[in-house]
Amino acid sequence: MKLAQMEVTQFLDLLSTDAPAPGGGSVSALAGAQGTALSLMVVNLTFGREKYAEFFPICEDVLKKGEALLKAFIEAIDNDTLAFNEVTAAYKMPKDTDEQKKERSKAIAAATLKATEVPFESMKLSEEALIITKKLVGNSNPNVSSDLGVAALSLKSALLGSWLNVKINLPSIKDADKKALFEKEGRAMVERSSAIADEIYEAVLATF
Repeated sequence: MKLAQMEVTQFLDLLSTDAPAPGGGSVSALAGAQGTALSLMVVNLTFGREKYAEFFPICEDVLKKGEALLKAFIEAIDNDTLAFNEVTAAYKMPKDTDEQKKERSKAIAAATLKATEVPFESMKLSEEALIITKKLVGNSNPNVSSDLGVAALSLKSALLGSWLNVKINLPSIKDADKKALFEKEGRAMVERSSAIADEIYEAVLATF
């Protein structure tokens, strides 16, 4: 069964065991999905209500983009665990001969790269979700503004959690150019997107 199809209690029970996956990467993707879903909830509690008619164009744009992001986050919940399992399988490959060692090394490098790309993609999703969430601040039903604050916190958690999963893999990346790209773009995303999340949270907090 896919992780995303489990009941909440099933997922949490599995998460609490000594199984190394699912772990922080899948949890980060789940946090992103929750944050995006909260933003969509705010949209749906705004869109279609005449007293908020001036916000409809923004809500329509956020709804379209948010639904795609939510789908991508849900897929990432499983993708992160699948990528980790590929790394584990690569390390278990035989290494008795030079040819086996060569194939094993090649498989480990490919699996590690994939295991880095998956959380890196989750970072991109987090940034995109924070950008559309920010559009809703002051442009949505004020009765659910606190949910936008929680959405921002969830998405920031997804961002930073995914970054940790990128960082832990970087020492094992053999391609120097790709390693440098992950480091440079990852740090830039953390700085940009954390600022957006904090801005949303503070803007919501100031309304109470």
